[in-house]
Amino acid sequence: MSAGLILSVTFIYFLALMVIAWYTSRGADSHSFFIGNKKSKWYIVAYGMIGTSLSGVTFMSVPGEVGVKQFAYMQIVLGYLVGYFVIALVLLPLYYRLNLTSIYSYLQQRFGNVTYKTGSSFFILSRTLGASIRVFLVVNVLQVFVLDAMGVPFAVTGAFIILLILVYTFKGGVKTIVWTDMIQTTCMLLALILSVVIIMQHLGYGPSEMIAAIREKNMTQVFFWDWKDKTFFGKQFLSGMFITIAMTGLDQEMMQKNLSCRSLKEAQKNMFTFSFILVLVNLLFLTLGAVLFVFAEQSGIAIPAQTDQLFPAIALNHLGELAGLIFLVGLISALYPSADGALTALTSAFCIDILGFRERNEWDEKKKTHVRYFVHISFAVIFLLCILYFKANNNSSVISTILTIAGYTYGPLLGLYAFGMFTRKAIHDKWSPLICIISPVFCYFVNLHSTQWFNGYQIGFEVLVLNGLLTFLGLMLISRKEHQQAETRMED
Repeated sequence: MSAGLILSVTFIYFLALMVIAWYTSRGADSHSFFIGNKKSKWYIVAYGMIGTSLSGVTFMSVPGEVGVKQFAYMQIVLGYLVGYFVIALVLLPLYYRLNLTSIYSYLQQRFGNVTYKTGSSFFILSRTLGASIRVFLVVNVLQVFVLDAMGVPFAVTGAFIILLILVYTFKGGVKTIVWTDMIQTTCMLLALILSVVIIMQHLGYGPSEMIAAIREKNMTQVFFWDWKDKTFFGKQFLSGMFITIAMTGLDQEMMQKNLSCRSLKEAQKNMFTFSFILVLVNLLFLTLGAVLFVFAEQSGIAIPAQTDQLFPAIALNHLGELAGLIFLVGLISALYPSADGALTALTSAFCIDILGFRERNEWDEKKKTHVRYFVHISFAVIFLLCILYFKANNNSSVISTILTIAGYTYGPLLGLYAFGMFTRKAIHDKWSPLICIISPVFCYFVNLHSTQWFNGYQIGFEVLVLNGLLTFLGLMLISRKEHQQAETRMED
């Protein structure tokens, strides 16, 4: 693909986002930025959340997993489905009943200010790392397959992409990204479907012939029953369920969009609709992975050591300019939802939870806006630094890396919310940070030695559950009998 075509597509796409940003951010204030004035339409939120949940990880990393683990990822996806139902029926009613802007305000009401800031800090750490590595995956592919040949340094590419995201989220926040996510989801799904169709045409296969070829390669096994292996169904299913509860239900970015809906009922409609569509879309991405491996084998294409790069390698080098263009649009569409919502949510969490915007009565709207702008820019710079770090230390599957990060950083949040919702005990607030740090550290050492200690058992993504359980037990140790007055006020 020519440099001119690549730049033209990128410019047109970004121009469309800027038009949406301009239209949706007119008259925007802090309330618009944080929760979109609670006027978002539930079906727009549901559709746009597909792109946010999938991002560049699903677009490339999930198809690449097929060559190693077949369709085992569907075991996690089925767990996702159950997790989304828990969010819709348990967490969303809580958030709406308390009329929260930051979901971590619940921890303040239930336990105290130290626990509140601890919970928000763990989210900020986890989302910063997770969103950065998602953006890195896409930026790295653009760099390796397109921009290296043009002599553009990786740091320049990363800085330019982050700048574009910063510009169109700067003012409108959630009010803007609800609509931009809808556009990006559409482009990503169209790229997915068209890519499968183009590969089938190159192979000369119809749908039935393609299915037969995939089955012949024995790549479609979904369920695995070896309890010692990381792909064991029980581990994958439970991990998927708790990953969803933690990474969506306890995540300010994902819940911020749900809280922008007009009512609890509409937010629940959003979650139910989104969850079923997401199962089908993930199945389609795994099918794309199988199609890619069949094409690679029949065309004599070597499988990259990092299977994340199989899709871009085939799309950009072996299918013609149209396929490359479609892939590029899908890739850009996968990039922006990875960062725009995260950047907005991190700004919201830091401003509300850490800086205490709600209690800053001495700050007028103009002062708060200036501070919010500074925080927004600061997180954009942090994103860039993280991307440069991942570039220097990229040595594993991105989806595995993201889920591993989630296991260690969302585990304490899972334990905090579980303890708050399923017990009536108060805790010594000042000790909660210690518990939330000790639990993931202990899990790390257990993970290192699990095969020796547990007769060959390999701990996978279920480290999240172990982490949450240890946090729960640690909170029991620092609990006290009397109820907090804050809890009584909260329930009233």
